[in-house]
Amino acid sequence: MSTTTFAELGVSSATTEALAKKGIREPFAIQELVIGDLLAGHDVLAKSPTGSGKTLAFGVPMVDRIRAEAQRPAGLVLAPTRELAVQIVDELRPLAHARALRITAVYGGVGLHEQGRKAARSHIIVACPGRLLDQLNRGAFTLDAVSCVVLDEADRMLDMGFRPDVERILKQTPANRQTSLFSATLDGEVGKLAAKYTRNPKSHRNTPVEAAPRIEHGFRPVEHDTKIDSLVEELSNEVEGLTIVFTRTKYGADKVAKKLSKQGIDCDAMHGNKSQSQRSRALKRFTEGRIAALVATDVAARGIDVRGITRVINFDPPATAEDYTHRSGRTARAGRSGIAISFVRPNDVEDFGVIARQIGLEDEFRAAGFEVRGGGGSVGAGRSKRGGKPAGSSPGRNGQKKQAGDRGDGAGGNGPRPDRKKRQRRRGERGTQTARKPQAKASAGAGRSGGPKRRQRAGSGRRVA
Repeated sequence: MSTTTFAELGVSSATTEALAKKGIREPFAIQELVIGDLLAGHDVLAKSPTGSGKTLAFGVPMVDRIRAEAQRPAGLVLAPTRELAVQIVDELRPLAHARALRITAVYGGVGLHEQGRKAARSHIIVACPGRLLDQLNRGAFTLDAVSCVVLDEADRMLDMGFRPDVERILKQTPANRQTSLFSATLDGEVGKLAAKYTRNPKSHRNTPVEAAPRIEHGFRPVEHDTKIDSLVEELSNEVEGLTIVFTRTKYGADKVAKKLSKQGIDCDAMHGNKSQSQRSRALKRFTEGRIAALVATDVAARGIDVRGITRVINFDPPATAEDYTHRSGRTARAGRSGIAISFVRPNDVEDFGVIARQIGLEDEFRAAGFEVRGGGGSVGAGRSKRGGKPAGSSPGRNGQKKQAGDRGDGAGGNGPRPDRKKRQRRRGERGTQTARKPQAKASAGAGRSGGPKRRQRAGSGRRVA
């Protein structure tokens, strides 16, 4: 925390008092860096890790710069997930109310029309790109009066394939708007997007020195058949705080949660196939400490910004070193400490070795009895011993990345879930081959006799005219 106050940064008395009521009197580092520039109307690029106080860093200036009598909506925040959008609204609502402003979240999974009516009456909209485009396309409201735009978790939005949506949205806002990007990285695609849609931005980098060392990383050897038992044992080692268990797939999250429940461990699964009410209920139970663990996929958990998470368990391996960092980043927020434990099956050793080398965890990996080998790439950079496709990710139908291992159950015990489509395709090919041979003979026979052509029903012993 800083010795500088919000008032000294130029924040209004109404907003400062609202912050004080929340017990917030001094700004975090990222807030001290950017609030002044944003209040002055500059575009801002901010590199800062998740959990460093970014929401108030952009939210406080936005609330202060928008007038209650302004045409609505006047402020727009884009977020990659429903959970993050809801959390941003919850954190900023007391500040907005102190300034007589309305703020609304716009995301999928709830009624389109009622949501559109609320958003049209709000000064600030916090939205997921896809649902926002749905509302704009149906004419629920326009972005013609938007003066401030924030892209939160910009790197993740682009990773999830939202760049086309983001660009369509930005093109519907005024050219003289204020634009700011908050991201874990400002390189690559994020940098290109920033160069295209910001004007003479002020760049700030906040890299807390104490954040990384305060996470205790560990790797635990497990066998496939006893993986759930190992998880039960790990969860029985109670720690102060909350626990998230990561799986690669939605199916795996459900299966792990079900198996834990059978073992008497109360938990909830959270992923993209859950309704918004189910996700909100699970997150509420988790935040209140009423369940032993939240079992989640990478995409669903990316938007979770919950204080008090002290343990992360990688039940399934992450797809990349970056995903490992995002997972472990759910804990050790705002200078606190945390634990990140990864389950390593024999066929995961090579992939985890790559991750350990890329993020400097070779010593921890060796301490667990594993060998760190040379080479580069990321998890799944090469083919597995069984053959098949690399374990990396591939783009899904909606532009989102499809996590590697989508067909695995991720739940130990019963092994990987069969690839049903592939099996059905093979059956179909065998059936077609079986049918073709008699058809050819029948056609030839019909030609010789001059009679009508006949076909044979696949799998039957008789001909049908």
